[in-house]
Amino acid sequence: MAGVASGRPSADAGEDGTAVRTPFPSRALGTLLGCATALAGAVHFLVTGAALGPLLLRPRTRPGALKVLAAGARRLTALERTRRSVFFGDRFPEHDAASDRKVLRHLAVRVGTGLLCGVVVGLLGFGAVLAGVLAAGAVRGTLGWDELLVQALLGGVLLFLDVQGLCSLAALDARTARAFFGPSEGELLRRRIDELAASRAAVVEAVDAERRRIERDLHDGIQQRLVALAVLIGRARRGRDPERADALLRQAHEESRGVLAELREVAWRVYPSALDGLGLEEALGGVAERCPLPLRIRFEVGAPLPRPVETAAYFVVSEAVTNAAKHSSASAVSVSVSVTVTLDGPRLTVRIEDDGTGGADPAGGGLTGLRSRVAALDGVLHVHSPLGGPTTVIAELPCA
Repeated sequence: MAGVASGRPSADAGEDGTAVRTPFPSRALGTLLGCATALAGAVHFLVTGAALGPLLLRPRTRPGALKVLAAGARRLTALERTRRSVFFGDRFPEHDAASDRKVLRHLAVRVGTGLLCGVVVGLLGFGAVLAGVLAAGAVRGTLGWDELLVQALLGGVLLFLDVQGLCSLAALDARTARAFFGPSEGELLRRRIDELAASRAAVVEAVDAERRRIERDLHDGIQQRLVALAVLIGRARRGRDPERADALLRQAHEESRGVLAELREVAWRVYPSALDGLGLEEALGGVAERCPLPLRIRFEVGAPLPRPVETAAYFVVSEAVTNAAKHSSASAVSVSVSVTVTLDGPRLTVRIEDDGTGGADPAGGGLTGLRSRVAALDGVLHVHSPLGGPTTVIAELPCA
C-alpha cells in the first residue's frame, strides 16, 4: 500500500534500497488487492488455526501443527511478495527462507494492516456515497444551505482523517514488506562495513599508484632532462669557441623551458592550484588549454561545491581526457558538469564523451584509480566504451 496517497517510492527495489516508481492506478489497485489478501490471511488463521487448535495446545504435537500452519502462511507471503513487485515496483533481494515463526508473525501483522486498511477504504467509499446523497438533496431543495455547510465541513474533516490514515497504513505496509523481504539492518550494516573497508583499501592502493607514477615522472622525465641541462651548461663552460658556447647556452635555455613546462605538468597532475584560488570551472579550463584535442566544456553548477567533490571531479575529467587523447584516436572530447537534485540530496554529475574507437577497459589501472577515488566519496563511476566508440565516462558524486 506504500505510496498510494503520498506518491513516494515504495519499499526496496533491490539490495541498495531504491524503488521503481509505478503509476498511481497501479498502486491503488495494489492497495485494494492487499485488503483482499489480508482477508485471505485472516481466513487462513481462523479456519486452519481452528482446525489445528487441539494440536497447537499440546506441546508434543505443536511443532508439526505449526509447520502446517506456516506452510499456508508461506504461500500467502509469496503472494504478498508478488503483489509488492507487480503493483508497487518493489524488487527484493533473494535471501534464505525465514523461520516458521517469522513467517507467521509477518502474516499476522500483514493481516491486521490489510484489514484496517479495508475498513478505512470502506469508510472512504461510504463517505463518497453520503456526499452524493447530500448533493442530490441540495439539488432537490430538501436540504438547507446551513445544514449542507455543516455537513460539508464535517465531511471534509473526516475525509482528511481518512486520507491520513490511509497514508499511514500505506507506509506501515511498505515498512513491513521491507523488514520481511528485504535485508535486515544487521545485513545492511555488514554490507556497509564491507564497502567502506574495500573503499579504504582501494584508496590506499590508488594513492600508492599515484605516488609511483609521480616518482616515474620525476625520475624518467624531469631528472633526465635536468641531467641533460647540466651537461649542456658544462660543455658551454668548458668550450673555448664563443660561437659554440653561445649555441650550447641557447640549447640549454630551451631545455630549461622544457623542464619547467614538464615540472608544471607534473605539479598539475599532483594537485591543481587553480582549484584553491579559482574553483573547479577555471581548473577545467586549464585542462582544456593543455588538451591536444578540441575540448568543449559545459559547466552548469550554481552553488559552491565541497572541496573533496571538486577535487574528485577535476581528476575524473583530467584522467578521462588524457586517456582519450592518448589511446582512443578521438578527434574531439566533450565534458558536461552539472548538479541534479535527488531524494538523497544534490549530486554532481560529470560526463566525459569522446568520438574515438572505444574499447576502453573499465578494469584498467587508470579507470580503476578513478573508480576508487569516486567510491571514497560514496559516488559511482560508469564507463561505456563499446568497440567502435564512442566512450562515455560518467561520475556521480554526492554533494551533501
